[in-house]
Amino acid sequence: MTKRLEFWFDFSCPYAYLGSTQIEALAERTGATLELKPFLLGGVFRAIKTPQVLFTTLSPPKAAHNGRDMMRWAQHMDVELNMPAGHPFRTVTALRTLLVTGEPYNDLMHRYYRAYWVDGKDLADPAVLAQVLTDAGHDAEAVLEAAGSEAVKQQLFEATDTALERGVFGAPAMVIEGEKALYWGQDRLDQVEAALGGDPETLTPAAQYEGTTAPVDFYFDFSSPFAAMAALRVDDVLGEAVTWKPMLLGAVFKAVKQVNVPMQALNAPKRRWTVADMRRQSDALDLAFKWPAHFPLRSVLPLRVVLLAGAHEEFGRGHAFIRDLFRAYWTQGEVISDPKVLARIADRHGYDGADLVSRATEAKQALFDTTTEALEAGTFGAPTFVVHGPDGKKGLFWGADRLDLVARAARGQFELL
Repeated sequence: MTKRLEFWFDFSCPYAYLGSTQIEALAERTGATLELKPFLLGGVFRAIKTPQVLFTTLSPPKAAHNGRDMMRWAQHMDVELNMPAGHPFRTVTALRTLLVTGEPYNDLMHRYYRAYWVDGKDLADPAVLAQVLTDAGHDAEAVLEAAGSEAVKQQLFEATDTALERGVFGAPAMVIEGEKALYWGQDRLDQVEAALGGDPETLTPAAQYEGTTAPVDFYFDFSSPFAAMAALRVDDVLGEAVTWKPMLLGAVFKAVKQVNVPMQALNAPKRRWTVADMRRQSDALDLAFKWPAHFPLRSVLPLRVVLLAGAHEEFGRGHAFIRDLFRAYWTQGEVISDPKVLARIADRHGYDGADLVSRATEAKQALFDTTTEALEAGTFGAPTFVVHGPDGKKGLFWGADRLDLVARAARGQFELL
């Protein structure tokens, strides 16, 4: 049965631009009927009380990472992307002209995106809009005049209201007919493809794991569910090229002035999406994710025990012990900061759990040192990967959902940024 796929976009978002370069081919591969849905991102931000320029609200290391991450996705997708000096530009008139010219929006959408994100042109400039419209074969003067009408303004207001009803909080957002789920971001196209019955490996081919791997540091803390997801995959993806690095995430958050429980700072629709997305990611890993009753976790003791045991340096047994601790907390709700629980799990992997727990303070300095190292590397959250490329170049990647990009970077398949 053919399903309808909605793609919600605004020209002011670079991630929506990246998504727009892929969405038509995805719909064709899966047999979905694609509906392009222009909406006013600034209007959504106002409605859910999100700052209009999100980059200004981020800590310096996170803002720097997000800028690099955007360019990495452009490399990954083989798409030209240039950050305009005047970004963000007002896009309301450009969006209205789409409504005036009518569907299908594809051609004009791509022309506007290219003007903004390749040529760096200001879409608030009537002369720029007129040129794009003329090149697309439209009567620019007539279209721009109609775009200022009350009827067209109302049409865009209504489209933005519909986006809010769908739970949209950012761009690009994808909604599949018959599903209550919302997919957000160019980095969730693989989930959309899978939900439509396609093969998500089309977007992340297994061939990217072939070749020599540069050294990679993997910084983690048991208090992060996303670090748990990364821990399940990282050895399979990177092999013995990866070095596991326990760090105290709470200390990292304090150093970069991040709230201790970031999810609590999210607006309601983004928080709902984050929980749903977490479940989709964990389901794909066969991780029976369950939010623990004892949260947030005070992870100092298990981190010290791991360091004292040297488990982070054991590719076999040690990493299995760490993965078991993650599973115990994030699937069974066990309080792994409890000395008895921790000792029992350690015993299961051939360690003397009681002895390690009793001597855990011996690793106090080691945990301090790895956390300091993480901060010096630019870490601001977990999991974080640092790829050590040739000529001293390093690349920092944040999030379990960036492991495929880490694999490509570690194999020299694109330039480290």
